[in-house]
Amino acid sequence: MPRISGDTFDRILARRFSRRSFLKGSLAAAPLLVFRPGSLAEAIGLGPGNGAGAAPGVRAGNGVRAGFTPISRGKTDTVTVPEGYEWHVVVRWGDPIHADSPPFDFRTQTIESQSAQFGYNCDFTAVFPVEGRSDRLLLCVNHEFTNPPIMFPDHLEGFATFDQVGVELAAHGISIVEIRRQADGSWAPDVNSPYNRRCTMFTPMTFTGAAAGHAWLRTGDDPEGTRVLGTLNNCAGGKTPWNTYLTCEENFHKYFGKLEDLPADDPRRSVHEGYGVRKKRTYRQWEDHYPRFRVPDEPNEPFRFGWVVEIDPFDEEFVPRKHTALGRMKHEGATPCLTKDGRVAVYMGDDEVFQHVYKFVSDGTWKSGDRETNRTLFESGTLYTARFDENGKGEWLPIVFGQGPLTSANGFESQGDVLIDTRRAARLLGATKMDRPEDIAVSPRTGYAYVALTNNTDREEPNAANPRVENRHGHVIELRPEDGDHADRSFAWDILLMAGDPEDDEDGARYGDCPPGSVSPISCPDNLLFDRDGGLWICTDGQSYALGLDDGISTVALEGPGRGLVRPFACIPSTAECTGPEFSPDETSLFLAVQHPGEGGSLDRPLSSFPDGSQPPRPTVISIRKKDGGTIGT
Repeated sequence: MPRISGDTFDRILARRFSRRSFLKGSLAAAPLLVFRPGSLAEAIGLGPGNGAGAAPGVRAGNGVRAGFTPISRGKTDTVTVPEGYEWHVVVRWGDPIHADSPPFDFRTQTIESQSAQFGYNCDFTAVFPVEGRSDRLLLCVNHEFTNPPIMFPDHLEGFATFDQVGVELAAHGISIVEIRRQADGSWAPDVNSPYNRRCTMFTPMTFTGAAAGHAWLRTGDDPEGTRVLGTLNNCAGGKTPWNTYLTCEENFHKYFGKLEDLPADDPRRSVHEGYGVRKKRTYRQWEDHYPRFRVPDEPNEPFRFGWVVEIDPFDEEFVPRKHTALGRMKHEGATPCLTKDGRVAVYMGDDEVFQHVYKFVSDGTWKSGDRETNRTLFESGTLYTARFDENGKGEWLPIVFGQGPLTSANGFESQGDVLIDTRRAARLLGATKMDRPEDIAVSPRTGYAYVALTNNTDREEPNAANPRVENRHGHVIELRPEDGDHADRSFAWDILLMAGDPEDDEDGARYGDCPPGSVSPISCPDNLLFDRDGGLWICTDGQSYALGLDDGISTVALEGPGRGLVRPFACIPSTAECTGPEFSPDETSLFLAVQHPGEGGSLDRPLSSFPDGSQPPRPTVISIRKKDGGTIGT
């Protein structure tokens, strides 16, 4: 067993889970139960047909929606939903987004056609009501990366053509598509909507904040360092109180190659190495056709990615803004919320092993109805990184030039320097090294923030907030701001659940207060979503490999004697990642992104035919609804 300060792994976990101990509750003498419809959920008042009724000792409105029978999970090439539910395709890779867009034909894709069609590998999704209506929504979707072997019939690994790379550049970015509810409750794109558009790697964008104009953001095409073409590897994101869309650039390092040809004494080289920029040729070979991706040709180009990008989906004239004040990292998401004095706080994770959790707090305050002012709030403020202490407390450490170690003695000459090399600044400040911090969601009922930590099989030295070595399954942390204010520098924290199989002693899994036999396990928590009742939903990414179960989405109880109880709601094809969870405003539809179905295969040796039963498999946004039209989960 791993130890910290003489403690065993079990003792560390016991302290983290001690705040609400199941064994001290009313079900202390209950036998261990095999999870099935009813089981522990029924025992605590959450059985089928009990809707969102509260468990004994839990206040009404605790958010536990248990009016569905948990699904049985295995490995399939389809979507599995509970009894009484159905799923529909909303939009898939290549679907036209304009009335004059060319029809999808994967054999003849071009930059022009892909730029007028829905992009590839959908990830974060967000919806915004159009004209306040519940049957018309703007669907905004990230397109994280491409899978050439299942995109191009003439793909030859290691020999990407100019035309193929052009299609990939156009398949990245963002799709904004108006969707309308159909008579059967499903959703479909309105190709005549004036809102529909694509942001690709050819879309002009601008920089804001202290790093804008920095010498390391300047290139031959942008000598001022204030404008950039495109956004790439967009993973999760967020929605602002003024109805703009935040999209986050994550694994940008994979697209830039030949770092080894940059002189060893060039100070930019060590920064690029810290973010994983490729020393040799990249997998996609974009650098063979576009010099901006060859580091020796444009050493500053990688610095122009790794930011949070704001897009106004309702304003076609709005130039997307890369907000440098929020730091440069492999952003998984950006979750905004308001502080007590009306400023905007944004929670963020840097999705790589041993990286950190961050928070930004704006200088300015949100003004209801003042859209123009609100769209400037991310241009200035304070960026923080989190230190998790063993006593269950924590502190937000300001990432500010001139404070602590962030001085010229450590190579920083300005706040722009600090923001471009955010990771090194966080390490110097003593931020806690985490197990892949991904999505962070804030409860609309309690104001607590929940941090998904997906896994870290490289960990050899545990710490209190990451107590497992070789953490295959990940965990979720509950973070409670001091005095309930997201502007506070102090917080308390606890571990909600340690994912994995609770009946496998080597996993060290714990699900809040739930006894092992009652749990339907999950692995690799990734994206988080709250419903309006304060119920938490968790999407997984990697569960297919870690537990042998398809990835999907589950609910988890946050309070009462069943705290930590997981109930699987839906799962997706075995080769795909479940991501982008989002409710319609009336919560009668749940949108999910089915990302990279068929990954690892090829058109000649397919591993999936989702969603149409034909080749190629197509990344797809789906909707799930109750057949009776009711609220999801009730």
